[in-house]
Amino acid sequence: MRTLVIDTATAACSVALLDGDRIVARAHDVVGRGHAEKLVPMIAALPGGGRADHILVDCGPGSFTGIRVGLAAARGLALGWGIAASGYNSLALVAAAGFGACDDDALSVVLEGGHGEVFVQPFARDMTPLAPFASMKPDAALAALDGRRAIGNGVRWLTALSADLPVIETLPDAAEAWRLAPALTALPPRPVYGRAPDAKLPGGITPPELAA
Repeated sequence: MRTLVIDTATAACSVALLDGDRIVARAHDVVGRGHAEKLVPMIAALPGGGRADHILVDCGPGSFTGIRVGLAAARGLALGWGIAASGYNSLALVAAAGFGACDDDALSVVLEGGHGEVFVQPFARDMTPLAPFASMKPDAALAALDGRRAIGNGVRWLTALSADLPVIETLPDAAEAWRLAPALTALPPRPVYGRAPDAKLPGGITPPELAA
């Protein structure tokens, strides 16, 4: 079964066409902003225009705008092609890719979270979460490592506090989604923001669908 993977939850914009655990094609670009302009051409450039039997999308946590761009594309294509879409957690993807690159027994994923905070979650090598993910200040994230190597695009906040900290700086990559077990790719295609958005309704109310 061919799967189109879409990942726009961070500064990276990446897509991949997978056939089981085989990568048919991939594209990965660190764009920072502008995912909406990059994503559709990247999908169209895949073999067969990215046409697949299933769509898998990064639900976050990460960038509010990036997450919504990816989800909108996944839902729209799924509707147009008459197929199902499901999601995965960005932290789990980074952990799975990390375990593929190193032999550590556990890793702590640290992704940019905005407002000087980072999203943090530790995983055992079998991908069991060792704690729920949380948005925290860098000093708290550093203390929460508990000896584990940190991996992600938020590690710069930690190395600023501890220069000799063992880290792997990386971003989510759609092509690594083949490493995720089925249980980790069954999220509904809805946002996982991790914290409340900056935008508020009149009166300072956070829209319920955007709350952490």
